[in-house]
Amino acid sequence: MPAVVQRRARHPHPRPARRLPRGRADAGGGLVNFRKPTGGAIDRNTLLRFTFNGQNLTGHPGDTLASALLANGVHEVGTSVKLGRPRGVVAAGSEDPTSLVQIEAPFPEPMLLATTVELYDGLVARGLAGQGRLAAEPDPARYDAKHEHCDVLVVGAGPAGLVAALTAARSGARVVLVDEQNQAGGALLGVDEYLDDRPSAEWVADIVAELKSTPGVLVLQRTTAFGMYQDGFVLALQKRTDHLGFAAPASVARQRVWRIRTKQTVLATGAHERPVVFANNDRPGIMLASAARTFLHRYGVLPGSRAVVFTTNDSAYCAAIDLAESGVDIPLIVDARHEAPLRLATECAARGIEVRAGHVVSGTEGTGRVTDAHVAPLDGVAGHRDTVVCDTVLVSGGWNPVVSLFSQARGKLRYEAELGAFVPGEELETVRVAGSATGELDLTACVRQGRNAGASAAISAGFTPRGQVPLPVSDSRCTQRSGLVLWRVPGDEDASFVDLQRDSTVADVLRATGAGLRSLEHIKRYTTIGTAHDQGKTSGMIAAGIVAEALGVELADQRPTTFRPPYTSVSFAALAGRDRGELHDPVRVTAIHPWHVAHGALFENVGQWKRPWYYPRPGEDLHTAVLRECRAAREGVAMMDGSTLGKIDVQGEDAGKFLDMLYTNMMSTLKVGRIRYGVMCGVDGMVIDDGTVIRVGEKRYLITTTTGNAAKILDWMEEWLQTEWPHLDVHCTSVTEHWATIPLVGPKSRDVLGSVAPDLDVSNEAFEFMTWHDTVVAGVPARVCRISFSGELAYEINVTAWHGLAVWEALMAAGSAHGITAYGTETMHVLRAEKGYPIIGQETDATVTPQDLGMSWAVSKKKPDFIGKRSFARAENGRTDRKQLVGLLPVDPAVLLPEGSQIVETDRLPEPPVRMLGHVTSSYPSAALGRTFALALVRSGHERIGETLYVPVEDSLVPVTVTDSVLYDKEGARRDG
Repeated sequence: MPAVVQRRARHPHPRPARRLPRGRADAGGGLVNFRKPTGGAIDRNTLLRFTFNGQNLTGHPGDTLASALLANGVHEVGTSVKLGRPRGVVAAGSEDPTSLVQIEAPFPEPMLLATTVELYDGLVARGLAGQGRLAAEPDPARYDAKHEHCDVLVVGAGPAGLVAALTAARSGARVVLVDEQNQAGGALLGVDEYLDDRPSAEWVADIVAELKSTPGVLVLQRTTAFGMYQDGFVLALQKRTDHLGFAAPASVARQRVWRIRTKQTVLATGAHERPVVFANNDRPGIMLASAARTFLHRYGVLPGSRAVVFTTNDSAYCAAIDLAESGVDIPLIVDARHEAPLRLATECAARGIEVRAGHVVSGTEGTGRVTDAHVAPLDGVAGHRDTVVCDTVLVSGGWNPVVSLFSQARGKLRYEAELGAFVPGEELETVRVAGSATGELDLTACVRQGRNAGASAAISAGFTPRGQVPLPVSDSRCTQRSGLVLWRVPGDEDASFVDLQRDSTVADVLRATGAGLRSLEHIKRYTTIGTAHDQGKTSGMIAAGIVAEALGVELADQRPTTFRPPYTSVSFAALAGRDRGELHDPVRVTAIHPWHVAHGALFENVGQWKRPWYYPRPGEDLHTAVLRECRAAREGVAMMDGSTLGKIDVQGEDAGKFLDMLYTNMMSTLKVGRIRYGVMCGVDGMVIDDGTVIRVGEKRYLITTTTGNAAKILDWMEEWLQTEWPHLDVHCTSVTEHWATIPLVGPKSRDVLGSVAPDLDVSNEAFEFMTWHDTVVAGVPARVCRISFSGELAYEINVTAWHGLAVWEALMAAGSAHGITAYGTETMHVLRAEKGYPIIGQETDATVTPQDLGMSWAVSKKKPDFIGKRSFARAENGRTDRKQLVGLLPVDPAVLLPEGSQIVETDRLPEPPVRMLGHVTSSYPSAALGRTFALALVRSGHERIGETLYVPVEDSLVPVTVTDSVLYDKEGARRDG
């Protein structure tokens, strides 16, 4: 919101202006003595020490880093990102385009605005050249999120927003008031005004006190509404504070994202003052007039000692008068209008301030900070000019209503020529706009709008307003309605900066229009104007005006660039909230995990699970340990923790029919007590997962999925049930963590199982392959399945997770006489690869069908339909040169092919491009085969069995023989022991 321009005169005999001493240079080159001895909403009794660019400086609670720097005479904050030109403070809030800093201590945090960083003791910061650095160490701060529901949300605690919130609150509505400042008041915080014959701060305090004491009202300061979405959903970021009441250091500070759902919204978001572009308008010491007034009244800081004021409207006169009364030498007000406002010009003359109408600032001089301003007639800029010595130039080119949230709510904007800005152009059913966000810049009118908006929002939310909030009485001295719309002053276009953060100039804009660009969206991307942290708050409207002038079109016919959230920069940490580390990606462990840790297992991450990778003994590396584990599984007995296997309970009258549609093969014909392997495909016919289906009862199945796809497959099933087949009587429940699953593998597995399950007949005749039995294992109720993912005689023992560790230890004890060995995922991969069993996601990608894997037998030719069936009829799926799963045997049996290696036809590589036949998907040394081997996807692979192909490895081509994908026990004789 603009600096409110109402003021009740308190000096009937204005003091003559006095020259403030330039200040003395400190050791670091900064200037001191720019803090007024009194005034400002700061705690002068408390001293805060901070460091900036290596200088030790001081400030007070209530300061921002920017105000503290200015108080110490430090105007140069950083340098521009492309040209390296010095940059200072331009504004006093989130609209500032230049004062980017890096916080170094107590915790590194990049790309923050000095104007929004509240000062605290021990702060260490440095200026940036547009780029910061992320911390190398973990952030100790905590971030969280909270949900809030209300009837009326009011954004902005300026005069209009306060009255809107109070009106709605008195109706009985639940109200949330959010405001980005650390205290309510909006533009009143930056002025020295009286309302109803008392300081405006008292008027604000009374309203806030009533709001906070009203049940159902939530007032959130330091909270920026940064995104507005459908159905009354608003995101807001709150910077929380410590017990001292000012911003806490990063080590203990917390940020909270509020997720607010509201019936009605009142946007009292105010307006930003915009500059005028002229040559060398980017020097430190050049700032917005309203910013100087804010630094004066809110922080007790003078922007400089001698200031030239350049304006196109009345509001800058108030800043000039206030600064002059505080001791700043104001030699000249340069008013671009041909006639200056008589009453204001008279007040200025009484203070020794010259007003020069019909003139502009055409350029500046200075190394670093501005030292001189060039003043010339508006109609003859290229002619005679005067040079005025100054250390500050204050600029006011009008006001841009903050319409970001309104636009995000899909509200249409219209151009108002008198303001030179876009304003809300329609009424929305659930959104009202009040105050200077509408383009209305008179205080009384703004407050009236706020009252009406609050009442209207309350009524629409179902409440009846009770009593009208009285409008404050004030005198209007300055208005912006009489302003002149002026985008730029003719001059050096390469040094006339439109976007100070991006170093984008008038020349860049004209270069874009000269290249044929017409859309503001295209020009924005060509010039990068408005793409920095400030999102074009001060530059966007100016760029639009310059484009319109260059193209000879009306701004009313131009569509403004899209306002996208976030309105201000939001850290990823805040968006993540508490979802960081294990809270973001939880570490899941099985019930048997403590045993694996105690016995030296090394782990790999599979999805979110920690799975034993292998169990090295002293002196063993990965390959040695895995070969030992493989021999145990093939020759004796071994077992692994398979509890991470995805398990989904499917129940209901239509469960069988549903599974028939999910899997490529038939499941409804499966008998109770039997198990069937199945493949799932996407709608494109490509394999997405595989696993087993166990029929538990007439209306109940238990399906298994790969570990990493468990959540994905459950979501896939629910999507089809809820969107395509809601008529089916089916319920799906994840039971992955309910069961501990222990595969017991090897020729001696029958002996071990029989010793701990005396009631279970483990013979082949009584316990057939792909069947299951409920029994008791080691004194624990268990479901035992005859399933093998290794090709060996094997059993999967399932018990409740509570008993998983006890059963595991019982099996280890029972198998000790047979040399039982625990094995991990690497051994599992070798065992299944020797048998040609694919791992979905390793032997497959998004282009592999069951037929490519040699699994045509798993695709039903009887079922009328299933997911993916129609895609198998595509010509693409019938191509003979599709990549197919095969085995590869290196001619040298000791060579281990790197996984992912490409495969070519010849032993000599031709000039690029080289035709690749496929790639290696899995590659291992094998104890059973006595050599290395690999699986691969190869074009026309099934037809190439017996051929010699080549795999580029480093600087050589390794010859390999193509084989069937099943390399061990092709007859399956070992399955039954």
